[in-house]
Amino acid sequence: MIFKGRVWKFGDNIDTDAIIPARYLTTSDPKELAAHCMEDADPDFITKMKAGDIILGGENFGCGSSREHAPISIKAAGISCVIAKSFARIFYRNSFNMGLPIFESRELVDAIKEGEEVTVDSIHGTINITGTDNIFKINAIPTFMEELIADGGLMKHIAKKRDNNEKK
Repeated sequence: MIFKGRVWKFGDNIDTDAIIPARYLTTSDPKELAAHCMEDADPDFITKMKAGDIILGGENFGCGSSREHAPISIKAAGISCVIAKSFARIFYRNSFNMGLPIFESRELVDAIKEGEEVTVDSIHGTINITGTDNIFKINAIPTFMEELIADGGLMKHIAKKRDNNEKK
């Protein structure tokens, strides 16, 4: 998978309330959640970003509650992937379950400025800052996790497998 987009940089310990504030958890509608994505971290984020852009985070991105609404809001907003120095464990798993690609790269987060563009190549395990020779290594996504992302998340992946088994 290849992702290319402008980066939006956030700091350490961005919790799920900053990603999608609790006051919006009365809905599970992805479009409604997307409208408030990152609102408490940057009130203008949703009006500045474009589909395909990338969120960069510091340490412990997605800490806090275990709500699946956080990766849903990011994905529904059109963010192609999230790159951070590290992820909270439950956010990491929820992201793959919801079909949101995430990558860890301490070096990239420190080397890049907000607004620069990157290309993420998950197959070759690289991130390149556009217009430079700066290439950063990332761990490849395990095959099963890539299937989850390609299928749109865990539930869609399970439905696809079930449908394929029923056709046999």
